[in-house]
Amino acid sequence: MTRNRLLIGAAALLLVWIGGNLALHFGQIHHDRLDYNIDEVFPPDKPTVPGEIYASTLAAIMDHELHTGFGWRPNDLYIWGPKVGADNNADRQLGIIQAVRETMRIFKDHLTKVSSNQYDPNLVIADTDFRNDALKWILPSPEGKYEDGIEHLRMYVAGLHTTPPTSRELNTRAVELISLLQTWTDLLGDAHANLYRTTKDDGSPVHSWDCDHYFYHSQGYAHVMYHMMQAIEREYKGQLKDDPVLKTLFDDAVNALGQAAVMKPLIVLNGSPDGLFANHRRNLDGYINEARQKMLSLREELERSPE
Repeated sequence: MTRNRLLIGAAALLLVWIGGNLALHFGQIHHDRLDYNIDEVFPPDKPTVPGEIYASTLAAIMDHELHTGFGWRPNDLYIWGPKVGADNNADRQLGIIQAVRETMRIFKDHLTKVSSNQYDPNLVIADTDFRNDALKWILPSPEGKYEDGIEHLRMYVAGLHTTPPTSRELNTRAVELISLLQTWTDLLGDAHANLYRTTKDDGSPVHSWDCDHYFYHSQGYAHVMYHMMQAIEREYKGQLKDDPVLKTLFDDAVNALGQAAVMKPLIVLNGSPDGLFANHRRNLDGYINEARQKMLSLREELERSPE
């Protein structure tokens, strides 16, 4: 009788464990898809002020991470910390915040500032807020600072519509995109290296149970760039519509990033190239590298532009 109870108890615990992991898996699939359609929020037939689509999309990305699923995961306490339970989302969010920081920096430093002009004050604050330690629990908490960053992005958008405007418009010369594409290709290069690495920074080997950390961190980059490239394509549509090569390269990069952003295997496998099992890091890298190559081609085209 005691043995039967132990077996039943063990089976029940196993079912709970399996059910919990399946719930996390399908919950992550739902969370990975940002319910934000730029063409619905900003209909193409209605005018927009340069900069508002870019800032609004960046704010929407961060708002989604703070207010859906389990919220901001990387700084959670040990009992439900970033390596327990929904750890895949924690790794993905660390990739997201790194890409958001760099995308925000270029927006502040290059896309809205020319030569000796002053920085936009709301963008300065938002940029500083997003650089708060993602792992810190309090004093200050990243959630509070990131909320403030989102609010200042929205204040920036509001300032574009005042009379006179109190926010600096985005510079819509296509050549200004070179700095942004350079930054994004650097991030994707980092992702590519991590998706192929066989040793850690300390020289120890990358084990099968380590691979999901590199997978989801890289996917966080792709998630941000997927939505922000769509924002850029709308912001610069006047310049891109007359250049079919640029338009095609943009669309190809967006498609590759979109595929990378939502890949969600039940288990991230690390199979050998000629083995029976998949190697999900390599599969993700196919899309990452495709997007990177398209961005490199975009840079070359923009550098040849007469502007």
